[in-house]
Amino acid sequence: MGRFKLTLPWGEPTGARTVIGQVVATLETAGIAEIVVVTGYRSAEVMGALADTSARCVVNPDYASGAMLASVLVGLAAVSQQCMAALLCLGDQPQMEPGVVQAILAAGQSADWQTIIIPSYQRRAGHPILLPRWLWGEILAGQGTLRDVLARHRGQTSYLTVETPTVLADLDTPEDYETAVRLRQT
Repeated sequence: MGRFKLTLPWGEPTGARTVIGQVVATLETAGIAEIVVVTGYRSAEVMGALADTSARCVVNPDYASGAMLASVLVGLAAVSQQCMAALLCLGDQPQMEPGVVQAILAAGQSADWQTIIIPSYQRRAGHPILLPRWLWGEILAGQGTLRDVLARHRGQTSYLTVETPTVLADLDTPEDYETAVRLRQT
C-alpha cells in the first residue's frame, strides 16, 4: 500500500473516520455486542483511532510473521466465553455493509451457530466469515492455515449469497483506496 492503510481517512465528512474506525462503526451499527480488534504493527495508532468506539484492542505479539492465523488465534482467545460464534472481519474492508453483517448473523443463528457462514458474491467467497465456537479449538490448535481448517469442514459450511461486491473488496493498493473513496463520494 505504501501507507498505513488502517488509519487512512474514511467516511463523511471526508476523513471523519479512519478505515479501521469505519469497520468498527459498521459492526456497531449491525449490533455486534463484543468487538475485538487485533493489532500489531503500529498498534498505538490503531488503538488511538478506536479510542471513541466500543472496540477492545488486543495485541498480536507475532504480527511481524504476517500470518493471518496468528491474529485469528489472538482474537479468538480474547473473545468472551458467552459467544457462540465469532465474526472474522478484515481491518481493511471499510466497504462492509451492516445489512450483510446482519444477514450472516441471522444465517448463523438459524443454524443454531453450528455452521460456518461465508458470504458469496457471484460465486466468490468473501468476508466477514462466521466461525462457530465448535471450530475454535481446531483453529487454536494452529494446525495449518485458516484456509486449511475451513477446507476440512466444507460439509459444515454454508455460502450465503449476497448482492453486493463489498464482501470481496479490501484495500491492498493505493489504487484500491482511491477507487473506494471515489465511489463513496458518488
